[in-house]
Amino acid sequence: MKKIFHQLLRATLLTSALLGTGLPTAQAADNAPVKMQALRGGTPVDQDNAPTAFKQERDHSPSDRDFVQQPPLIPHTIQGYQITKNFNKCMDCHAWQKTKASGATKVSVTHFRTREGQELDSISPRRYFCTQCHVPQTDAKPLVENTFQRARGLQ
Repeated sequence: MKKIFHQLLRATLLTSALLGTGLPTAQAADNAPVKMQALRGGTPVDQDNAPTAFKQERDHSPSDRDFVQQPPLIPHTIQGYQITKNFNKCMDCHAWQKTKASGATKVSVTHFRTREGQELDSISPRRYFCTQCHVPQTDAKPLVENTFQRARGLQ
């Protein structure tokens, strides 16, 4: 029991350090001190951050993909959508039997296969929680400068 407690304590301290609450500075490549700030700001790990205001884009045409195998972005707001083990709001429009009336894109056939490749009559449990892969698209500026370029075949 004592060993488990010490492992848990060590993991908690490491997590605190990584989140910036335990290590206020780090060394940059040129040995200049760099102030580290966690995404949580100064909020302790055992407390929730206050929700931040954000602008979510409204319905518009889907964006092009930036890399091969990229899951399509969601071209509409999903704020307030419920996705639980018993209900998936996305299926109100994207289920195969409802796309004709809704005008939404059908769920890909790949979502009906198990990991072993077996075809199912309904969406595979591993593909049921849409927002694990699909996110709402937005024209937000990058949080960090980068040199990302779309895949050559998609340019």
